[in-house]
Amino acid sequence: MTHHIASAALAAEQKSAEVTDWAGRIGWVVGLLLFVAFVYWLMRQGWKWRGSLQSDLPELPEVPQAPGEAKLTMDGRYHGSTTAGQWLDRIVAHGLGTRSRAELTLTDAGISVVRPGANDFLIPAAALREARLDKGIAGKVLAEGGLLIVTWEHGSTLLDSGFRSDRAAGHTAWVEAINSMIDTPMIDTTEGIAR
Repeated sequence: MTHHIASAALAAEQKSAEVTDWAGRIGWVVGLLLFVAFVYWLMRQGWKWRGSLQSDLPELPEVPQAPGEAKLTMDGRYHGSTTAGQWLDRIVAHGLGTRSRAELTLTDAGISVVRPGANDFLIPAAALREARLDKGIAGKVLAEGGLLIVTWEHGSTLLDSGFRSDRAAGHTAWVEAINSMIDTPMIDTTEGIAR
């Protein structure tokens, strides 16, 4: 008899479904969404604050209509710009902080950077200071030598801009061509920097 009662109680337990506390779940989901929105708002405010700190940076030179004969071209990605030698000090003013696709053209005028969906700009030949291969910029880290870093002077600020070609084997040709255009001695922008 006790066996029969125990099996009847077990059958009753199997039939009753667990009651879901919908109010509690909805509260958690709403709380989580509010937290994510707050974190996003803080990040956006930090980006704006960084841009206002860099407001003394002059407007970027525009890509000329007829830049001259192309020495080299590259399709790839623009990964950002930083203060030279400070690979985590991202520059966001004038759209320099926006990662995007990029088409680079090296001419006697400099490097034309055409970015669909972002601001195009020119790195004038006279502003070029150094080109090198590196592994990271602005929080983006790739394999050793995976980034083409161009050091250039904009206003009174030395910048490092990072590019990655769709065909990374072409980076070396860019380094050699840019460095051959530079009249001034190379500046060591990595001295004392720990990565």
